[in-house]
Amino acid sequence: MAVAVAAQVLRSEWTKIKSVRSTVWTLGIAVVVTMALGALISALSKKDFDNLSPKDKIQFDPTFISFAGMGLGQLALIVFGVLVVSNEYSTGMIRTSLAAVPQRGTFLFSKITIATLLAFAVGMLTSFVAFFVGQAMLGSHKAHLGDPGVLRAVVGGGLYMTAITVFSMGVATMLRSPMLSLGILMPFFFLISAILGNVPATRKVGQYLPDQAGQKVMQVVTFGDDAPYGPWGGFAIMVLWVVAALIGGYALLRRRDA
Repeated sequence: MAVAVAAQVLRSEWTKIKSVRSTVWTLGIAVVVTMALGALISALSKKDFDNLSPKDKIQFDPTFISFAGMGLGQLALIVFGVLVVSNEYSTGMIRTSLAAVPQRGTFLFSKITIATLLAFAVGMLTSFVAFFVGQAMLGSHKAHLGDPGVLRAVVGGGLYMTAITVFSMGVATMLRSPMLSLGILMPFFFLISAILGNVPATRKVGQYLPDQAGQKVMQVVTFGDDAPYGPWGGFAIMVLWVVAALIGGYALLRRRDA
């Protein structure tokens, strides 16, 4: 009986997501922006390679360069994650949804499961396409998928985009408002994190923020990197942030009225 109910709720959440144009569009934008900007930066990097200093040539990471567009791509996925959760609050449909599915754990699990699967599919597609397009732009400076650490980095790119989406869903579940959620997440990832990561006095703190730690899994060349963890260690830190956001969202969903 419980399995049948969960299956019905999963189908319901799938219908909700695919019927809202804004959520579908954000996924498409994530793919296009990440691929296009990554290709552009890769082409410019190839052109400028001969002008790099010896140190910069040693630190040159063709795989990570192909992911240069992921910063903007993750913006679209953050919007997707927020809209998936908070659209029902902004329209008032959350009351109907919770009346139909009073088991709030089942409701939240189903919503996050469907959105996570979509984000995973889009993230993996985006990461692999961005890699191959970027390497084509880099020409003789390109990396190959069979090179040490490259496949891990490409798969890690898809996992990173998935995790950033789920983290956004957890935050949106806690805050409920799309404007408030985006008003916190956007400055956090695109301003606060960058400042903390680039100011010497706060760099060690910035290394443990979800985006900075998670992006380590996409890097192959780590020469000069002083982070106290490796690629998967950084991703594990990001996963802890995601789990904390989901626990917080579920705890508040259980306690609050719709």
